[in-house]
Amino acid sequence: MKIKYLLSVIAIVAVTKNSFAQYSQDAIRFSGGQPGSTARIKGVGGAGTAVGGDLTSVSSNPAGLGFFTRSELSITPEYNNIKTNSTYFGTSSQATNNTGNLNNAALVIYQQLKKARGADKTKGWLSVNYGIGYSRTNNYYENINYGGTNNSSSIGNYFASLANGSKQSDNQGYYLPSGSLESWAYNHYLIEENNGNFTSNAQPNGNQQVNISRTGGLSELDFSLGANYSNKLYIGLGLGFTTLRYNSTSLFSESGNVILPATPTLPAEQLDYSTGFAQDQSTRGTGFNARLGLIYKPVEAVRLGATFTTPTWYSIDDVYSEGLRTRYPSSTTNSDFEDRTDQPYALTYNLRTPYKVAGGIAVFIKQFGFITGDIEYVDYTSTHLSSNDSYDADYRDNPEIKTLYKSAVNYRIGAEARLTNFFMLRGGYGIQGDYRKNYGSDIKTASGGIGLRFANYYLDATYMHSTGSQTVFPYEIGSNTPSALINKTNNSAFLTLGYRF
Repeated sequence: MKIKYLLSVIAIVAVTKNSFAQYSQDAIRFSGGQPGSTARIKGVGGAGTAVGGDLTSVSSNPAGLGFFTRSELSITPEYNNIKTNSTYFGTSSQATNNTGNLNNAALVIYQQLKKARGADKTKGWLSVNYGIGYSRTNNYYENINYGGTNNSSSIGNYFASLANGSKQSDNQGYYLPSGSLESWAYNHYLIEENNGNFTSNAQPNGNQQVNISRTGGLSELDFSLGANYSNKLYIGLGLGFTTLRYNSTSLFSESGNVILPATPTLPAEQLDYSTGFAQDQSTRGTGFNARLGLIYKPVEAVRLGATFTTPTWYSIDDVYSEGLRTRYPSSTTNSDFEDRTDQPYALTYNLRTPYKVAGGIAVFIKQFGFITGDIEYVDYTSTHLSSNDSYDADYRDNPEIKTLYKSAVNYRIGAEARLTNFFMLRGGYGIQGDYRKNYGSDIKTASGGIGLRFANYYLDATYMHSTGSQTVFPYEIGSNTPSALINKTNNSAFLTLGYRF
């Protein structure tokens, strides 16, 4: 292989981080999710805004706590089976992930307010109930695999694009920032410079493979109270403290042919190669939000509910590293190259998620059950990243949020039928509106469950089936950017064990 010249300059790891990973994508990822709930509310499609009297109220509509006339506690573990089916240049791939977690645990303390002797005990403020709960609001566990033969481009085209954007010149020629991804690609002979223009040596028709593994989730610790006024109006307040944990490991692999241009002393050379671009991200964060909830009963059989949830204000610590390894099996010299971030790129930033507004109605049919429905509005364009001394959020990420994302409307409907004094049957359906202007679909969820009541104890079980799709891009090179279609299926089971006292 030919020896190349590359002038060394100060290493700027941030260049590689900002060129590939995008904080706008993470900001939207961390802004989604649904309140953790009991299996009962999940069984009716998550439509619990106007139902009340369920421990889900601690983390959703706190006004529902006003319906309790006894103290109560419950715990809800979950099991998730997440499958992804991917298509990339006509080739199909599959991946599966199985996880178990604690979805919800809550306690409400009933406190009846004292009335003066002789006063009407059905009028005025009747009770103030207090709740504390833990809920898992989002699950990031998933494995994604896709691959195929790309006959139109190579990741070398992406590296060349980075190089043309970061190149500098002096009296010795053009050079790239030392320690950057594009400088590694140059040293690995994947890209070439000619009169200041960087092009890819790697040819199309290479085999490409992407493997992504993600773990983590969002959880929230909630403190709520709900008050009952004359058994007609219920008001609640809640405060949530959130914890974020997200890990992502991805590997882009490509194998094919490179053509090294001729020099005055050496002819052009064609070689087989394989290259792997690895990325590792670890993100931790904490935040808080608040909720105001109302439920009103115009008549005994009808409940109208509304909830306003403030944005969650996060402080987030992000650590990112990457590496590139390239091999030339048939080369007798310089056949193996490997570079990796010397020191992971770390950044602390602040994130403000969207506010949420939800409304709901529940109609109770005497002792036979109820029908309920919710509608929720989330404006994802209001998501905002804050700049600091080491990060300019307004340079790209905040404008991208405005350009690529939109507001979304979520719909949920469900019903519960009390078949006997101790046995209930439930069903529900929900649509989580897509927040992307392109390249995604709504998430549709169907659920069904049963409930059993034994004096002071109860048991609820629910099965949920969710489907959705999105288009992802292994790298970006303008109009010729390759894409993969990812279809996701999530089968989940929830079991709530509860006790009233």
